[in-house]
Amino acid sequence: MAELSRRKMLISGGALGALGALGMSSPAHATPWTWAPRGSIAGYGAGVDPRWVWDEEADALVASLIDRGAVPEVNRLLWDWTRNDQPLPDGLPGDLRAFMETARRLPPWADRGKLERAAEFNKSRGIYLNLLNGLGGGMLSTAIPKEARAVYYSKGGADMEDRVAKTSILGFAVGALNAYRPDGTCIVEAVKTRLVHAAVRHLLQQSPHWNGGIPISQEDMLVTWHTLPTYAMRRMREWRVRLPAADAEAYLHVWQVTAHMLGIDDEYIPATWDAANAQSDQILPRNMGPTPEGVILTDILLGQLAEQTSPASVSRPLVNAFARYLVGDQVADWDDIRREPVWGPLVSTAWPILVRFREGLVPLPLVPETAWLIDEAARRYIMFYLTKGRETKIEIPTTNRPG
Repeated sequence: MAELSRRKMLISGGALGALGALGMSSPAHATPWTWAPRGSIAGYGAGVDPRWVWDEEADALVASLIDRGAVPEVNRLLWDWTRNDQPLPDGLPGDLRAFMETARRLPPWADRGKLERAAEFNKSRGIYLNLLNGLGGGMLSTAIPKEARAVYYSKGGADMEDRVAKTSILGFAVGALNAYRPDGTCIVEAVKTRLVHAAVRHLLQQSPHWNGGIPISQEDMLVTWHTLPTYAMRRMREWRVRLPAADAEAYLHVWQVTAHMLGIDDEYIPATWDAANAQSDQILPRNMGPTPEGVILTDILLGQLAEQTSPASVSRPLVNAFARYLVGDQVADWDDIRREPVWGPLVSTAWPILVRFREGLVPLPLVPETAWLIDEAARRYIMFYLTKGRETKIEIPTTNRPG
């Protein structure tokens, strides 16, 4: 906690300026909820501010499981439940089984054709999507005060390598070719994550370090959602990545389905990219900013990346520069990511050229030599990100961060 106290001295508010990388205007934390449910996948709804909506069914259930000491046995039984088509294991408590059987069903509006097309899109655009969802989304998440604090003070905050691994599991599942096929894992990981969210809501309120009310509201989940597909789509468009309309629609659809499976109400799930951008522009500004916890988590995450990759090809300065380039100066300043006078300009110049080369827009002779070093750094990060998701399994916590 000494490091946290030191960071609190370094951060005292911070100017809340433009967030160009996210297409956001100046934050306004008191902005009322005006996004209309007619723009959702449901097409209708009560229009209740999602800050005050959680996951009533899952929350009551998981709180009961924790209070009656059933979670360790549940985790043991669910350890080998890994495939979308796999029956639930015998021995689960009846109330949990009933919930999970319902929670694992795809929504009636799920489109198999779009899910298959999304899988192919994830394959063809994997280097961009994994980089943006992994490194970019990770840096954005630490600039979300509620999320940064929830991560830091929950059990996962004490072992960030394990936390990264468990976070990577769902991201890897969404991007897999068989994500929602019978032999895929996305349904399993989404349902397990939904249970984990419910456990964190119950447990974190008992932490002496937590004073933020009930965590992980519908809005909190939407904020995280927008730091993944919405942010990734915006950045790819800025980079002039070829995005056929059908591919863009399919990519949105796989994340719409995933949002539903995570317990986000259909009335809050955007139906189109225009609706997603409008919702993102409304809720990200009122939910982002600096925290001491976010700075510490950022330093740990970037340090892990620099350590896990080859020193001959990537170093912490390059990692810093790449992260700052992906999320923009405002978020990078909130996260206290160092400005790199050498690598910063090289990354911002070379990466767009490399993207244009990949998209067939510039010939090979125009790609600077530095671009290939940056490309190798990106590949190494992606391998680190993807392999982390294969090393562990999502489990329901029973405690907060120790100490």
